[in-house]
Amino acid sequence: MAFVVDSSVVYGWFIVNQTTAYTEAIAQQLETERAVAPNLLQLEYTNVLRTACKRGRLTARVAREVVDHIQALPIEFDPQPPLPSTVLSLALRFDLTTYDATYLELALRAQLPIATQDEALAEAAWAAGVGVVKL
Repeated sequence: MAFVVDSSVVYGWFIVNQTTAYTEAIAQQLETERAVAPNLLQLEYTNVLRTACKRGRLTARVAREVVDHIQALPIEFDPQPPLPSTVLSLALRFDLTTYDATYLELALRAQLPIATQDEALAEAAWAAGVGVVKL
């Protein structure tokens, strides 16, 4: 079954203190299942990598390797940008950041559950009817 993957899961693949049994299980699911994500995900994880480099936690070389690794994963980036009015409506309705609402918008449009460690996004996904990838 396909699913939407959010940044809280992806961070767990390359930031040690964000790694959990859930992020590891989702990584394993990518071996047999397809994930989709908004293009926002690429901006989010590259910004986290940039911050890690600036703080001396990663070298630029390692950060580039992480980018290459993530780009090689079977994550399909949605070519359709969400409508700002829809994102805003979801953010207000479920008290989410517009970033999290972007993941929810894609999940609703594609009718797919979300793989997330973010509690607010998970609650919104359940309330909106798409649910969360469970292990």
